[in-house]
Amino acid sequence: MSPEALSSFFALMIGFAVAGALVSGYQAFVDRPAGFGLLDDGEASRAMIAVPFLVFAAPFIIMRNTIRGRRIEQRHMLFVMMATVIAGIWSLMSGTCVVMLLQATGIVA
Repeated sequence: MSPEALSSFFALMIGFAVAGALVSGYQAFVDRPAGFGLLDDGEASRAMIAVPFLVFAAPFIIMRNTIRGRRIEQRHMLFVMMATVIAGIWSLMSGTCVVMLLQATGIVA
């Protein structure tokens, strides 16, 4: 496996791990699952605070909603595959940001 592929795989996994940790922490703190409805919670200031959270938590939310939709609503497999690709690309991008932050702080070489 090439170093670039390994780096991309690492960023993908970091992105999903950070998303899962954020959503699990939110659910433990607030006692309700996180979702894109956070943007519709009334005040504009709350929505603006929710945007950075959702940028990094979105891959987990997308996959959770996709799996629930497949089980409950019997959605087509094509929809599940497209949502998985979208969540994967999103996780790769957010994971790349996290890895760059870790490199900038000197935690990861």
